Amino acid sequence: MAVTVSLVLLFGLVLFFLLRSNSLGWGAAFVAVMFGFFLASTGASGPINELTTAVIDAIPDL
Repeated sequence: MAVTVSLVLLFGLVLFFLLRSNSLGWGAAFVAVMFGFFLASTGASGPINELTTAVIDAIPDL
């Protein structure tokens, strides 16, 4: 749950700054889609959450 909330905030902030700077390319589209999936918690968010958790777990602790 904490990871999901953090990712929603992260993607929301990135999306906000991309929209403010008029950088509406593929990166902004990806961030917007990811933000929408995490925010809405649709049926597709389960696999996305699992993938995100796997990537976070794969990153070694610093």
